[in-house]
Amino acid sequence: MSSIRRTPLVALLGAALGGALGAACGGGHAAHTALVAPARDSTAPSPGVDSLAALAARQARDSAADQTVLDSLHGARPHADTLQQHAVPTPPLKGEDVEREAVRLFGPEGKTAIGAAPPAAPTFDIDVSSFATTWRVLEYLEFFQVDSRDRFEIWLSRLGRYEGMIRERLRAKRLPEDLLYLCLIESGFSNTAVSRARAVGMWQFMASTARLYGLTVDPWVDERRDPFRATEAAANYLADLRERLGSVYLAAAAYNAGVGRIERGIDRLPGEPDSVDDRTFFQLSDRRYLRRETRDYVPKLIAASLIAKQPQRYGFQPEPFPPLVFDEVTVPDATGLDVIARLADTSVAALLDLNPQFVRGVTPPGRSVVVRVPRGHGTLVAERYDSLPVTERITFVDHYVSRGQTLSDIAKHYREPPAPGARAAGGPADHHSDERTRGARVGLVGPAGAALPSRVEHRRERGGAPRATGGDGERDRAPLRRVAHGAAQLQRPDDGIAATGWGPAENSSETIET
Repeated sequence: MSSIRRTPLVALLGAALGGALGAACGGGHAAHTALVAPARDSTAPSPGVDSLAALAARQARDSAADQTVLDSLHGARPHADTLQQHAVPTPPLKGEDVEREAVRLFGPEGKTAIGAAPPAAPTFDIDVSSFATTWRVLEYLEFFQVDSRDRFEIWLSRLGRYEGMIRERLRAKRLPEDLLYLCLIESGFSNTAVSRARAVGMWQFMASTARLYGLTVDPWVDERRDPFRATEAAANYLADLRERLGSVYLAAAAYNAGVGRIERGIDRLPGEPDSVDDRTFFQLSDRRYLRRETRDYVPKLIAASLIAKQPQRYGFQPEPFPPLVFDEVTVPDATGLDVIARLADTSVAALLDLNPQFVRGVTPPGRSVVVRVPRGHGTLVAERYDSLPVTERITFVDHYVSRGQTLSDIAKHYREPPAPGARAAGGPADHHSDERTRGARVGLVGPAGAALPSRVEHRRERGGAPRATGGDGERDRAPLRRVAHGAAQLQRPDDGIAATGWGPAENSSETIET
């Protein structure tokens, strides 16, 4: 097996791990300060950790760009004169334009002359046609084409990565598959999206609702960020809302505003309370029985659906991302994703794409979790992990600074001098290694066998900040179980979802003990 390269202990701060990877963890610390160290030797960089920091910083920038557009989308409605103020880029000439010109020049025979077949109209399983010409839908069509055009095209590209999987989950719950476009208006299909209300992930779950529907939300794992688990929870939630309210659009509104608010609005309507359908949403909206954001929620969904089904018609040219395909391995204890990436001969970026739920860049201590690795690499990771010393599973650890500690004190505690020029990132620029950084969380990077604890646990002392502690470092290595299975094993037993192409090869189902 390829050995894990050792690196001198450096103090690094995950502006990465403390910021983008740890920020949206629902229940994490509000502010983190990270210790940043320049590379000592460009020929021997810290494997994986520098890339973790760079990836998290890039991820944070990408999420910020998404959030700017989402805030605009959920804020004031676009003005009616926007199209006059902003010219829409001229889309490339399409076949329908050629057909129209042929008919204009040569009459009905022109279409036959150029051999054109009538274009297939898109089909929807939500009621789009009845409401597509309402003024709020038209405003949001304009908003997506003009104000948020560049970002919306990126969201359409992300759609290709998750569309098949989400449609399968919704179909299994007998829900309209076009409800997948809720993710366009909720998060732009971003697993790292965090709203001002602290809703997280592609489906924008609040922590309480996520836990109610079986998702783990703790300082180590936030399954709101896991597209597969979050989609299962969202499908169950939407199915419950639809059953309770009797309408897809009312269920969507309740997903945004809460079921109690929708039911109170229905109670205020004249007529029989059980005679509700999709038009009831627009009755509630017209009477202003709903908040403005909820009144606009279904029109946003309809506008996003119209564009997503035929993007070229609206001038978009998205390049769909390929669907995720992977094997799964069960990791028995805390292990860095950078270590698993090296065992799988893949990049940290690829592993983070498959496992966005590990908000600290490490699997949780003291419990087994499933980690996705690129398809075809599961057996390789299992074999290499079994030969990996316990002390090399972690290449960094979080350390919570106690009152009065300096960065030099922390380095001494781990028996290694701080890197030259190390400073606290995220705090004042003059917080260097000999200055005190009270209450911060710093990430320490190095070979776990040298001084870092092999088992990372958190304990909170009375009146003090939590700090990293370690086990004895000599525990027997637990065997790694590699489970290579198709999609049928990815959901609950009663889901009734057939195996699909994001798992290993069809009909593969094996457990390998190493």
